[in-house]
Amino acid sequence: MTRMDDLVVVGAGPYGLSIAAHAAAAGLGVRVLGRPMASWRDHMPAGMYLKSEPWSSNLSAPGGRHTLADYCATRGLVAEHGTPLPIGTFSAYGLWFARHAGGPEVEEATVTEVAPRGDGFVVRTAEGPPRLTRAVALAVGVMPFVNFPPALRDLPPTHYSHSSGHRDLSRFAGREVAVLGAGQAALETAALLAEAGAMPCLVARRSRLNWNTAPQPLKRPLARALRDPHSGLGTGWRSWMWSELPWAVRRLPAPTRERIAATALGPAGAWWLRDRFEQRVPVLLGHHLHRAVAVGERTRLGLTTAAGESVVLDVAHVIAATGFVPELRRLELLDAGLRAALATVGGGGTPELDPRFESSWPGLFFAGLLTAPSFGPSMRFVHGAGFTAGRLVKGVLRRLAGRGAPPGSCGGSRVDRAAAGYPKTYLR
Repeated sequence: MTRMDDLVVVGAGPYGLSIAAHAAAAGLGVRVLGRPMASWRDHMPAGMYLKSEPWSSNLSAPGGRHTLADYCATRGLVAEHGTPLPIGTFSAYGLWFARHAGGPEVEEATVTEVAPRGDGFVVRTAEGPPRLTRAVALAVGVMPFVNFPPALRDLPPTHYSHSSGHRDLSRFAGREVAVLGAGQAALETAALLAEAGAMPCLVARRSRLNWNTAPQPLKRPLARALRDPHSGLGTGWRSWMWSELPWAVRRLPAPTRERIAATALGPAGAWWLRDRFEQRVPVLLGHHLHRAVAVGERTRLGLTTAAGESVVLDVAHVIAATGFVPELRRLELLDAGLRAALATVGGGGTPELDPRFESSWPGLFFAGLLTAPSFGPSMRFVHGAGFTAGRLVKGVLRRLAGRGAPPGSCGGSRVDRAAAGYPKTYLR
């Protein structure tokens, strides 16, 4: 008989690894499918830094163990407030967490389909036989939701790329590259291109670039701390609310949640990047891309200024640092019929979720970017994993109890599972 797991976690980034650690601690039979820390290891150029503060960039394990600071202490590395942390260090921390936080060993499998099967799901992969499971947590990260401006989509694939498509920017040395966007990815990609010997130009619709200020000290006079509190998403009461009260965001009307997810914590560059960028990268601000044409091996961009003037930019390559758009329709690994049946947030294309991240399809849970219109902007950042993991696992336990299918096939009720030794914190 084919083994049936309690929970399959699809994705092995910060959210997937955190969910797995909590699920294993709760006694669930859990599997994790994916490449550990793939977005950081495979889709960010060497030389990038973590934008968030180290203390707000922890993966989540029961009891608050296995933090980024714990990892750095074992390696003699610095993880302190106000000191940017290399992406490579964060990636290595995620791999260390996967080995030490108590979750199952990650299976590096490419999931091709998640579909309903009886009272559970079948999960198919490119590498092996299908897996059967009672519940699924989709923690797929951002890569399924890569966003390109419509004007680029008719270009030959070699003429343009997304900022997440590059591990090494040195191949652009000596070449003109247009970088589209105004957020951290655009600004840092452009700076790294210049430092690698390329000739970048930043093109943005915004009339000005926004830069974060250097972080205030953690220890400050009480009045100043109350006026401008620290949070995992930055300083200020608004950032504190998004960071610390995702449950309250979920109670807002759907249109309000959608607006918050789309507009809060908008594009801005890190304070430590500003000098590197401004000294080496020319910018075209207030320019809207309306046309892109391949001319031989080069690309000609048609831009329009806010005043309606036309500008032509001729470059060797275009890098779109235009972010990610969370939409269920882009999640092709999810069975089409199941996708169509899901209740969504307002008029958008993201799943409506209950307080424990379960969708309207029983046993199907979501984590990460797709949950931002339900729980707010913290779900766009690593910091949101701390809010998500334990609550989602509680939801899985409740769902399995409702089906009479207890973790590890031990008894059929919450009382049975409590008696079997599962931590009470997961049974509330």
